[in-house]
Amino acid sequence: MRWAALLKAPLWLLVPAMLLPYYWMAIGAFKSVIELLRQPPTLWPDAPTTRNFHNPEWAGTTADPERLAGILQVSVEGHGFLRFFANSLLVTVFVTVVSLLAASLVAFVLTKRPFPGSRWLFRALLLAMMLPWEVTIVPNFVTVAQLGWINSYAALLVPGLAKAFVVFYFRQALLAVPDELVSAATLDGAGTLRIWWSVVLPMLRPALVAIAIPVAVGEWNNFLWPLLVVNDAATLTLPLQLSKMAGDLSFNPQSAAVLMAGSLLASLPAIVLFLLFQRQFVAGLQAGATKG
Repeated sequence: MRWAALLKAPLWLLVPAMLLPYYWMAIGAFKSVIELLRQPPTLWPDAPTTRNFHNPEWAGTTADPERLAGILQVSVEGHGFLRFFANSLLVTVFVTVVSLLAASLVAFVLTKRPFPGSRWLFRALLLAMMLPWEVTIVPNFVTVAQLGWINSYAALLVPGLAKAFVVFYFRQALLAVPDELVSAATLDGAGTLRIWWSVVLPMLRPALVAIAIPVAVGEWNNFLWPLLVVNDAATLTLPLQLSKMAGDLSFNPQSAAVLMAGSLLASLPAIVLFLLFQRQFVAGLQAGATKG
């Protein structure tokens, strides 16, 4: 037991290293600009304020650091924080749901409905997993540009639907599904799509939740691809807008508190998602690791 505690000690040392930046961001969102820039820094707001979220004293043109626009009042070409939040939410929900459904169907066919060449197709998927995503940026961008999707939601939604790792993950989970169950459904007259929807997907529920969390968080935080394909304010996602605000810190350090408020709001969906489905997440990881 003592050796086990010693082996876990490095993990406990990593906890404050990971939580400290988030804690600093969280308290900074409720600090005034003057207090946030104070040296030495305070570990708790002396006078907590919500002006970084919405400042009722903001007049629209004032340069007073204590009367800056709150994050919910920041506007880019007539579009505010809620528009960027909605764009990120749309991309995250659509890509997560559709990519997981498509990947589970592909994995089901490869595992329970093999066809000539299916093994080679699976090996091609494994090969695709070994290629860094950055390698595909140029061909993907050229394809999107030729389709006329630049500055459109299609450029944000469609390229993210193909996820080789998710197919591999579902294949591992499907190895635990008895072939007799699929055969019985086939004898009852159910087709491939019906078996996938009514039999396989309910059994994959823990695996779906487990892989949905990292996929959703990855899409929510996706920065590089949206940076390349959208520059219109109407289609900006939340990471892009926050990065623009971070780039202005050199010229306007007073906006740091507002940026922290925006970062705090942007981090909440991922935290809530994990807290709601953490049990299913752990169960899904264990289910996916039982078969090789």
